[in-house]
Amino acid sequence: MLQIRCKNNNITKSFPEGTSLLDVYQEFAEELHLPYPVVSAKVNNTPQGLKFRLYQNRDVEFLDAREGSGHRVYVRSLCFVFYKATQDLFPGSKLFIEHTISRGYFCNFKKRSNEPLTNEDIDNIKQRMQEIIDLDMPFRRNEATTEEAIRVFAERGFADKVKLLETSGQIYSDYYMLGDTADYYYGPLVPSAGYLKVWGLEPFHDGMLLRVPDWYDPTKLAEKVDMPKTFELFSEKTRWDIIMRLSNAGDVNKAVLKGHASELIQVSEALQEKKIVQIAEEIERRYHQEKDPLRLILITGPSSSGKTTFCKRLSVQLLACGLRPYSFSTDDYFVNRVDTPKLPNGDYDFDNIETVDYHLMEEHLTRLMKGERVEIPEYNFVTGKREWNGKKVKLSNDSVLIIEGIHALNPLLTKEIDDSAKFKIYISALTSISLDDHNWIPVRDNRLLRRIIRDYNKGAFTARETISQWKNVCEAEDKWIFPYQETADVMFNSALNIEFAVLRPHAEIILSSVPKNCPEYEEAHRLLKFIHYFIPVSDKEIPPTSIMREFVGGSSFKY
Repeated sequence: MLQIRCKNNNITKSFPEGTSLLDVYQEFAEELHLPYPVVSAKVNNTPQGLKFRLYQNRDVEFLDAREGSGHRVYVRSLCFVFYKATQDLFPGSKLFIEHTISRGYFCNFKKRSNEPLTNEDIDNIKQRMQEIIDLDMPFRRNEATTEEAIRVFAERGFADKVKLLETSGQIYSDYYMLGDTADYYYGPLVPSAGYLKVWGLEPFHDGMLLRVPDWYDPTKLAEKVDMPKTFELFSEKTRWDIIMRLSNAGDVNKAVLKGHASELIQVSEALQEKKIVQIAEEIERRYHQEKDPLRLILITGPSSSGKTTFCKRLSVQLLACGLRPYSFSTDDYFVNRVDTPKLPNGDYDFDNIETVDYHLMEEHLTRLMKGERVEIPEYNFVTGKREWNGKKVKLSNDSVLIIEGIHALNPLLTKEIDDSAKFKIYISALTSISLDDHNWIPVRDNRLLRRIIRDYNKGAFTARETISQWKNVCEAEDKWIFPYQETADVMFNSALNIEFAVLRPHAEIILSSVPKNCPEYEEAHRLLKFIHYFIPVSDKEIPPTSIMREFVGGSSFKY
């Protein structure tokens, strides 16, 4: 008999070898009193589907469809139902699940006949999805040699999955069946379609928006948010991916194997530099306009988006335009630590807008823009106090102010300054490369990998510590950054097409150091699994001024 400890209630029970997680859950169910239906589990901190069978003593934690691996299991399963519905109704069609947007997933759809997608088509797909769910069709996992899996997908015309598996280096690969429909996913699914109670599908731009449960309450749909500028930024990146013939990991790997890695890096860097030049030229144009000239540049973005290097590169281009940028730090306007707001657990909430003395900062910004000389405070992070050390600043006639920080676009910071005098920039790493047509890469995974590598290289935090802090980082972004991103005058995408291939050699050894007996191992294991789909590329071709250098090291900028 096996000894299975349920981490939800810390109770251990005995089970026969080969017992499924679903059977284990049913034995524990009455005692657990979980708030939402269970969709998956973690076995020794590794995500598994509920059909997974146990043959050794294990720790098991059951998960619902809230944030984390349970949510991912739910969404993956819903995507398979979505795909099957499109194939049942439109054989030979192509479905592309491209990226997250408006708290859902934007999906492109191409009929075999090339006829346009209609609202009636979407209604029919939605109806077929509900039929599959009502039938409670089971998801079946098949373990096969990679050669066999490649054959299965080649016969069905899945060039994206064939390229991914051909370059994965795996001996065996799992694929899934739903009825007679085959698909590939790099993580577990729910046992059957009947688990998928909360979802939506609706027209969205030139495709569809697949709506999913709320991260915090999976009994309701995530509230839809209008994000037209973000959508256009994604669309622009996708258009360039098509031009460069890089839509998914298999495309990147094939290009690397053909010796094109250096060229891909050069083109990606050139595209970013071209965008930065365009931004600098627009700032110059608005600076020289007779009425309401531009004097203040506000830059924000989530963690590890590359804000600092972007500011450095923008400053260089502004100098090339004949302007003198002066960078201002919101950190120096922190309130004294004793006055910092606190989180419910008693820790300081350093991301809260009330952490910044924004009234004083706005006063100083206004005076500087009027040409006055202003004494700027300096924050002592050792004592936790603001100090006045005689640092005085006066802008010259050809100067512009640059403010970079998580609150830069928050209206409280500059509410008394006329909008015409401000130029607002939002930067993020909006990943457009997917593993294949149905397996997108979450934007936050890109930034988390960057942060893990940077924290480790600086000796600031271990991978385990960075992962443990990530949930709080994301919650702060949801509260203090994302609500204002659509107010930006321009958005900048700092992600590179070949980025994951470059990050892999750095991330592997760092993520492998996370102990298996800690909760953070689940995330480290997942990140390692997906980054292994990319053939590693040395960072030697990455320029010293690249945003990537902020994370992997070797930047020519001083931080």
